[in-house]
Amino acid sequence: MRVERIARDKVRIFISYDDLEERGIDRDEIWHNGKKVQDLFWDMMETAYMEVGFDIAGPISVEAFTMPTEGVVVIVTRIPSMPGAGHEDGDYSDDEGSYEDRDHGFSSRTTPTHMVMAFRELEDLLAACKTLRQYPVQTALYHHEGAYQLVIRGDLRPDQWEEVFAISAEYGEMSRVTPWMLEEYGKVIFADHAVEQLLRNFPT
Repeated sequence: MRVERIARDKVRIFISYDDLEERGIDRDEIWHNGKKVQDLFWDMMETAYMEVGFDIAGPISVEAFTMPTEGVVVIVTRIPSMPGAGHEDGDYSDDEGSYEDRDHGFSSRTTPTHMVMAFRELEDLLAACKTLRQYPVQTALYHHEGAYQLVIRGDLRPDQWEEVFAISAEYGEMSRVTPWMLEEYGKVIFADHAVEQLLRNFPT
């Protein structure tokens, strides 16, 4: 299990299939809000609090989606109790009904809207781009933490996202950074149409 804080009120948690197996949870079972899944969720929240100080003493939304080899990605977002209100860590009311449902699980499965893949070598990135160009995605390229970071966005079907991930993972790996971190700290190579520009600049 790995926790990343991607905003003040949002964390992203990676749960490997090994994590699920250790807890006796089948891949399909995670979408059924049983006791083992609820226990896993609260273990995740405890880990998020211990590692990055993320407290959920207030209303939250939970989104989850699966990746073919990586496991399950869960995004937990704290929701202000009043429209337009912000929170500081720990500054929450605990009124009755502040949770829509305290038996949180992963029933709110969603389709991802983006992913970031890291490539150590330019040749690996180019090899992935040759196949990725057939998909209707928007891409940007950064250099950060010694790797080429390809941001992939699009309105794809779940099976298309799985194909895009499988293609990218053949040559690279899921990045530990978010698009927002790259926009702030990464070195921009191509702000848009990265796949097309790479293949245009490095024809084979």
